[in-house]
Amino acid sequence: MARLADVSYDTLEGELRTTIAGLEGQTLRFETAIENISQGICFFDADERLILSNRRYAEIYRIAPEELRPGVTLSEIVERRVAAGTAATAADTYLATARSINSAKASRLWTAKLVDGRTIQIRNQPMPDGSWIATHEDITELLANRQIVDERISLQALIDWVPDYLWVKDTQSRFVVVNSALATDSGRNKTSDMIGLTDFDLHPPEFARKFRLVEQRLLKSGQPMIDAEEFVVDASGAGKWLSSTKVPLRNRQNEIFGLVGIAHDITARKQADVLRSGQAQILEMIATSAPLEDVLDRLMRFVESQLKGIFGSVLLLDKDGIHLRHGAAPGLAKAYTSAIDGAAIGPKVGSCGTAIYRREPVIVTDILQDPLWDDYRELAAPHGYRSCWSTPILSHRGVVLGAFAMYSMTVREPTHAETRLIEFTTHIAGIAIERKLAEDQIHFMANHDALTGLPNRALLEDRLSQAVLYAQRYNRWMTVVFIDLDNFKLVNDTFGHNAGDELLKTVASRLVGCVKATDTVVRLGGDEFVIVLFDQTTNVDVVSETLQTIRDAIAEPVLVGEHRLRTTASIGIANYPKDGTSPDTLLANADAAMYRAKEFGRDNFQFYAPGFNSTAHEKFLLQEELRNALARSEFALHYQPQVDLRSGQVFAVEALVRWNHPTRGLVSPAMFIPTAEETGLIVPLGDWILHEACRQNKAWQRAGLSPVTVCVNVSARQFREKNLIDRVVNALKESGLEARYLELEVTESLIMQDSSWRSQR
Repeated sequence: MARLADVSYDTLEGELRTTIAGLEGQTLRFETAIENISQGICFFDADERLILSNRRYAEIYRIAPEELRPGVTLSEIVERRVAAGTAATAADTYLATARSINSAKASRLWTAKLVDGRTIQIRNQPMPDGSWIATHEDITELLANRQIVDERISLQALIDWVPDYLWVKDTQSRFVVVNSALATDSGRNKTSDMIGLTDFDLHPPEFARKFRLVEQRLLKSGQPMIDAEEFVVDASGAGKWLSSTKVPLRNRQNEIFGLVGIAHDITARKQADVLRSGQAQILEMIATSAPLEDVLDRLMRFVESQLKGIFGSVLLLDKDGIHLRHGAAPGLAKAYTSAIDGAAIGPKVGSCGTAIYRREPVIVTDILQDPLWDDYRELAAPHGYRSCWSTPILSHRGVVLGAFAMYSMTVREPTHAETRLIEFTTHIAGIAIERKLAEDQIHFMANHDALTGLPNRALLEDRLSQAVLYAQRYNRWMTVVFIDLDNFKLVNDTFGHNAGDELLKTVASRLVGCVKATDTVVRLGGDEFVIVLFDQTTNVDVVSETLQTIRDAIAEPVLVGEHRLRTTASIGIANYPKDGTSPDTLLANADAAMYRAKEFGRDNFQFYAPGFNSTAHEKFLLQEELRNALARSEFALHYQPQVDLRSGQVFAVEALVRWNHPTRGLVSPAMFIPTAEETGLIVPLGDWILHEACRQNKAWQRAGLSPVTVCVNVSARQFREKNLIDRVVNALKESGLEARYLELEVTESLIMQDSSWRSQR
C-alpha cells in the first residue's frame, strides 16, 4: 500500500508541475501580447486597485513601471501623474468622469487633456463584477495633423456641400477630415464625431479589414485607386455600392502622411444594371420561345432575389375575362396559390382581383384590416402574408392580361425601389404574356381554318394519326367522313362570296353539333369537310344514323340576308380497319366514296368499296389531261350544217368540240364535258370554242362562201360567269365577225333557274 501511495503522489506531483508550467507559459504569452500593444492598457478591480498594466501605459503618463505594481489605487496613480506633470488639466473632473463611466457599466470613448498639452483618447469598458479595463492612446499627433484642415475652414465648408462622401485619413487609417455627407450617412451628428474613428467603428469587421488592406497597399505603393467599385455594409447591415477614388497625400518632403478619398453612391446604377441584366436574360427566354410558365417563374425568382422578405406572384386573366389563373409564384405557399386559382375578378377580390377589375394598382398595407381582403383573409393569414401590392399587367394596346403582386410579411407600403421593380416586372410580364398569346394565335391560325375556326388539313393529319394509333392499340373502329357540298359554286356565283362564306360557317357549326367532343371536324378548303369519328362501333346502322343526322343538318335552310339558301352534300365514308389502316389510305378511300356519291346523283352518302379508287384515279387523270389539252391544242371543232329543206341551202352550222387525245384517240364530249363542268375547266374551254368558231366563220366569209350563222353551245357553268357578255364581244372583235352571224345556244331549264340572270342576259 505504501508503494502505491508513493506512486500516486509522484504521478500527482508530475501532473501538477506540468499544469503549472502550462499556466506559466500562457501567462508569459499574455504578458508579451499586452506589452506589445501600441496603446496603453490598465485593468482595475471593483475597488479601483490596479490589477495589471503595460509599459505603454507607464510611458504615456511618464511613471516608472515599478510604481505601477498591482494593488496601487487609481487615486494614487493620478497623484503620481500630477507629480510627473502628466495629470489631466482637471484631475478631479478626470476621476469623476472615470467613476461615472464605470458605474454606468457601458463602454465609452472619451478624451482627457493633459497639463503638458497632450490629448489622450481613453476607452473604458466596465465588467459585470465592477472591474474595468481601459485603453489609453496619445492622439496629440493625430489632432496636430487635423490642424491642417482647421486652418482651411473654408475648405471644410466647401466639402460639406459636396453630395458625395469625402474624407482624409492618416497612415493608421484614422479619419482626419470628413464631410457632412459621410458623417450623416454614418449616423454621426457632427463631422467632428468622426475624427479618430476607423472603418472598424463604421462597418462589420470583414468589410473594415478589406478597406484597411486596400488603403495600406495604396500608402505603400503611392499609387492612386481611381473609380473602383466597392460594396459597403454599415453597422446596421444596410448595403450600398460606391464608386471610390483614393489618392495618397504627400508633404513637402514627398513623404506620404495619409490619403484622401471620395466616393459616389452608385447603388441605383448597379440596381439598374442588375435589372438590365435580368431583363436581358428574361427577354432572351421570351425571344427563344421558352414556355410562359418558365419565363414567369424566372421573373418571380429574379424579383425575390432583389428584395429580401418579398414574394412575387403573377396571376393570368382567363380567356373568359373573368377568372384568374395561376401563372407563377415560386415563393408563395402552394396551398395558398391553389386556393386563389380560379377566383373571379371583382371590386373586393383581394389585391389582384381588384386591381384587374379597376385597371389600376391596388396597395393593401394590412391584409388583416383591409376590407378588400374580407373574403380572402383566412387564406393569406395562416401563411403570415400581411401586405400585398398588386398592379395590372397590360398589353401594348392596354388590354388587361393579368396582375403582378408583391407579398410582404410585414405591415407596410412599398419602398421607392420596390415600386420601380413593380413597374419593371409588370412591363416584362406583359411582354412575355403578350408574346405567348401571339404565338398561340399564330399556332391556331396555322392549324385552323380562318373562316370557320375548324381544324385545317395540317391539324387533320395529326388528329387522324392519333385516332388510328388509338384504334390500333385498343382494337377499336374509327370512321373518316368526307363531305363535299353540292353546287356550292352556284351559291357563290349567284349570291356572292359573302353569302357563300356565311353558308360555310353555318354548315361548320352544324357539323360540330352533330358529333361528340372527342371527334374532329375539319375544313379542307373550299366546300370540302372531313369528320374523324373517334372510337366508333362496328354497327353500320349506328354510323348511318350519325351520317343521316349530318345530312339533315346540312340540308336545313340557311338564312343569309333576305335569302334562304339550301344545300346538300355528297358524303363518302371509310372505316378503320376494314377500308384502310393508315391515315392517308382512309382519307383517300373516303374521298373516293364521296365521288361515288356524286356519281349517284349527289345528296347521298356512300361507304367505300373496293374499286372506287380506280374510278377516282381515272377521274383525276382525266382532270390533269384536260388541263394540259388546251395548252397542247388537242381540241378541234367539227361543224354540223343546218340545211333549209325547201331551198337546200346551208343557213347555219353548229360547232361541236372534239378532243384528239394523243393516246386515246378521238374522245367523245360525253366523256370529258361533265368533268370540265365540275372542275371549272369548261370556262377556258368554252372561251376557246367561242373564239375558234368566230374565227372560222369569218375565214369562210373571206374565202367567198355565203355567210352562215355559227351556233355555239353555252354551258350552265359559262352562263353563270358575270363577264359572259364581255367574253362574247371580245371574240367577235378579235375575229371581225358580225354579231348576227353568231348564235349562242342555252337550255330552257338553265334560263328559268334564276330570273335575275334571265333579265341580265
